[in-house]
Amino acid sequence: MEAMSSVAKPLRSRGLVITRALALLTLAAVLPLRSQQMPASQLPRRVDPKAQQLLDRAVQALGGPAFLHFKTLTTKGRVFAIRDETTAGLETYQSFVQYPDKRRFSYGKTPPVILINNGDRGWEIDRYGLIDQPAEQLQRWITSNRYSLENLLRLRINDPGVLVQTGGVDFVDNAPTQSVEITAAGGTSVRVDFNRQTSLPTRITYQVRNPKSEDVDEYSDAYSDYKVCDGIKTPMHITRYANGERVGETFRNSAKYDEEYPARYFTAE
Repeated sequence: MEAMSSVAKPLRSRGLVITRALALLTLAAVLPLRSQQMPASQLPRRVDPKAQQLLDRAVQALGGPAFLHFKTLTTKGRVFAIRDETTAGLETYQSFVQYPDKRRFSYGKTPPVILINNGDRGWEIDRYGLIDQPAEQLQRWITSNRYSLENLLRLRINDPGVLVQTGGVDFVDNAPTQSVEITAAGGTSVRVDFNRQTSLPTRITYQVRNPKSEDVDEYSDAYSDYKVCDGIKTPMHITRYANGERVGETFRNSAKYDEEYPARYFTAE
């Protein structure tokens, strides 16, 4: 939710560039912006009625029950890594996601590099073999997946201790939007911008503390080119930003819901 150096270089080296780019595409590792005062399970969920109306309209626009209850999403297309507004890498990809926290992402051709995530564990497979994903890369996936469009609107807004409020108005891709502000029990702040005409999500933004610099970084995904796939409105174009800088784009050629995957698809075996 969501890059190459040179094809002549060894795949492991090329894979490192792509992996770093994908880390940017999946945002950054985070620390809570404020300490948790009590167990989240004991905190009440607080939702502004107007914000709830916006969320309800968005869910209906996305497909209603079909959106709320799908279990897997398979997509194929192209992924671009961007640095200084210049394409730093391009690869075809295949993504297999079993919600809420499993994915298998392959990119490249002969043979592809495969990233596997299962909960709090992650591996990378290339022609040299299997390795564990570095801790920072793994945490980036966990956090970005937690606040992906699918998990945010189906799970996170219902978490104990969450605060959901009506936000302000803005423009995303020249379209007027109305936002909802979501604050998790641990302090992470998330803003969702909805198109005021279609009610579809156009951008998800959240601010997190960089564990190395202690600065607050802002990351966002902009969603566009929605198509109906298996009864669900699906964004086929996703643009990713880090601190206001465009760092990647994903163009989906196809999307399929509720496909069945092999039993060991999300393991290191």
